[in-house]
Parts: sequence; C-alpha cells; structure tokens
Amino acid sequence: MAINNAYDQYKENSVYTASPEELTLMLYNGLVKFLMQSQMGINEKNIEKANNCIIKAQNIISEFRCTLDMKYEISKQLELIYDYMNRRLIEANIKKDVTIVEEILGYARELRNTWEQAMKIARQQNAGASQIAK
Repeated sequence: MAINNAYDQYKENSVYTASPEELTLMLYNGLVKFLMQSQMGINEKNIEKANNCIIKAQNIISEFRCTLDMKYEISKQLELIYDYMNRRLIEANIKKDVTIVEEILGYARELRNTWEQAMKIARQQNAGASQIAK
C-alpha cells in the first residue's frame, strides 16, 4: 500500500512540476493509453470498460480543443483533426467498433510522436541559443 501511495504522490508531483509542453505530452500518452484500453474492453466484450475508456479519450480530446489558440493556422487544422477523432469515437462507442478505435489510435500515436519530436527540436534549439549567449 505504501508503494502505491508513493507512486501516486510521484505522479501528482510530476503533473504539478511539468512544463506546459510536458503536460501536453502526458495528455497524448493518456489518450493513447485509454484508446488501447478501450480496444481491450471491446475485444473482451467488456462494454462498461470500453465505454469508460472511450469517454476518457474523448475528454482528453475536448481538453486539446479547448486549449487551441485559433489565431494560428495549425490550431485550425488541429481543430479539424480533433473534431474528426471525437466524432469517430462517438461512432466507435455506439457500435463498439474496434476498427474505428484502431484508426483513432493511429492518429493519436502520430500526434503524440510529432509533439515529442517538436519538444526535442525545441530543446536542442534552446540549448544552442544558450551556448551562443555565453
């Protein structure tokens, strides 16, 4: 029990100390995790698990949509992607269709991996700028 409490405390602290970029990556990881769990729920014929995990994935997508800054063109494109993902997840949840979940999981992984790459590039550029400033 103490190990679980320590792990929960660690997770909570990592959220509180994370940068906005790291929080976004955590959300993408959560999205992937819940989509994978919903796949398992559908495959196991566990309707409640599938439903709950799809709803959690939709909640993350809603959070992404709420935080978009629409003055940037990329935000408009992401809004379209998130809207599509959300509509497909509604359909997947109604039909309990694992194929749709797999499709959205592919998009979620691609978005997560792109975000992760962007974070690495930004870190390298910031490190380079710091070296020049010295």
